[in-house]
Amino acid sequence: MRPSVEDLLTGIRSGQRAAVSRAITLVESSRPQHRAQARELLTALAAGAPAGAGDGVVRVGISGVPGVGKSTFIEALGSRLTAAGHRVGVLAVDPSSVRTGGSVLGDKTRMGRLSADPQAFIRPSPSAGTLGGVARATVQAMAVLEAAGYDVVLVETVGVGQSEVTVAGMVDTFLFLTLARTGDQLQGIKKGILELADVVAVNKADGDREMEARGAARELAGALRLVRGHDEWAPPVVTCSGLTDVGVEDLWRRILDHRDFLGTEGLRRKRAEQQLEFTWALVRDELDQRLRHSPGVRAVRDDVRAAVLAGDLPATVAADRLLAAFDGAGDPDGPDVPEGPDA
Repeated sequence: MRPSVEDLLTGIRSGQRAAVSRAITLVESSRPQHRAQARELLTALAAGAPAGAGDGVVRVGISGVPGVGKSTFIEALGSRLTAAGHRVGVLAVDPSSVRTGGSVLGDKTRMGRLSADPQAFIRPSPSAGTLGGVARATVQAMAVLEAAGYDVVLVETVGVGQSEVTVAGMVDTFLFLTLARTGDQLQGIKKGILELADVVAVNKADGDREMEARGAARELAGALRLVRGHDEWAPPVVTCSGLTDVGVEDLWRRILDHRDFLGTEGLRRKRAEQQLEFTWALVRDELDQRLRHSPGVRAVRDDVRAAVLAGDLPATVAADRLLAAFDGAGDPDGPDVPEGPDA
């Protein structure tokens, strides 16, 4: 039996891991009933929080190329933070199949030591193939973790691409992990990832690779000077090794330096702007859900699909027809729309 919202509130506020886990499951759900309960829960959590309660929480987004060692690094950083008295929440957003919705969800396996730490909470969450779903579920999961007393929240992104923009818009500091000899210095600028990064680290700087990593860090520092203005925060480029725990403490200090650069007012302003953008993300996500569940859309969806696949209906007209069915509030015929490109 699913616990009530009141039971979840009590459990979250007392830091019960089971309640936190169930609450995150609730906010991740796309079922209309669960979404309504999630809104009730989050509203109650916000109403019960004192003013400025989240100011002391450090929110960090972490991204990097495949094979960069994000999970190893996060485990090294998280273990250091819990040893220093912090409570660390990790939201590891795994890639989901667009076709099946399946997800690997392997981060707990890769972070065995941290997942066993009573001061840490790791949540591998499927993205379900939609960035809107990522934004809604992840921001709300962060709110649950913070209400439960986790003062550091680390968000590992889906991969390299648009998901970075999504995650950068919900954290205080965005950390980009890279490797030597991958060409990321130029690729990062091309993809705009370095424009998002607040701190950059060349990972796996250990053994024979240390000097190579330092050289890559110098090149990246030069590249960053080309994409950042003189009056902006200058993202530091450091080297580290999550495997040997070298440079991890220094990297954390750089993250805190960025937080100090923002200042209390700057941080509040940044979070307020993020909340405004999140508002529109929620609107878009809700409209997407209503479109998918609309009786009018369901009535014409198969016919529209067949016509598009057969080449009988242009995508623009097909989209108009689906939107007209949605606007018709359940009327399969809906408003009149053009029948084809010649209409």
